[in-house]
Amino acid sequence: MSGQTLTDRIAAAQYTLTGSEVCRAVCKATTHEQTAPKKKHLEYLVQATQETNVNVPQMADTLMERAGNASWVVVFKALIATHHLMVHGNERFLQFLASRNTLFNLSNFLDKTGSHGYDMSTFIRRYSRYLNEKAFAYRQMAFDFGRVKKGAEGVMRTMSVEKLLKGMPTLQSQIDALLDFDVHPQDLNNRVINACFLLLFKDLIKLYACYNDGIINLLGKDSLLQLCCLCFNTF
Repeated sequence: MSGQTLTDRIAAAQYTLTGSEVCRAVCKATTHEQTAPKKKHLEYLVQATQETNVNVPQMADTLMERAGNASWVVVFKALIATHHLMVHGNERFLQFLASRNTLFNLSNFLDKTGSHGYDMSTFIRRYSRYLNEKAFAYRQMAFDFGRVKKGAEGVMRTMSVEKLLKGMPTLQSQIDALLDFDVHPQDLNNRVINACFLLLFKDLIKLYACYNDGIINLLGKDSLLQLCCLCFNTF
């Protein structure tokens, strides 16, 4: 049994009739079935972001539309699919999200259909805040902390002090938003939140690597001297 509802099938069929295979794949990835978005649908969407003839704004708008659903499962899966594309899709997808004035407005989301809905709604609100912060960070820095080169020749290690003074607080805000997800082992009780947790865990490793590079750069002798001079000149 697939677990898809009649509503899922109708939504997918509507996009099939209009000829939008990308939107149909979005619907397939965000069904009411209480499992992670299927790999084949996510891979199709990732590949679609690489195609120049694909309407990325339409893809993003369809994901936003699915995130406006009343079901915590559909909303959570829409956020997961968006996050997956932000990480693995063509950068123009993330560029488009960062260009929007608003992304996810789910601070008051609440699925009242059952105790599970109440519990998962909390994590949806936190997760949406993190994705908003991730998009905002890209808008501020014009790059994704998760994608940039790390290590001795990395972006944060070679960045100027002036840019670091802007970049480190932005990076800290993104890390804070991720840590605010604040999930515990007993909360990881379904495949949907587990898929979300895996994406967040991988992001956190990359963000901490960037933060470490930034601190090393700031503590460098030349950079530290420049920082002191910069701070002195502001007074």
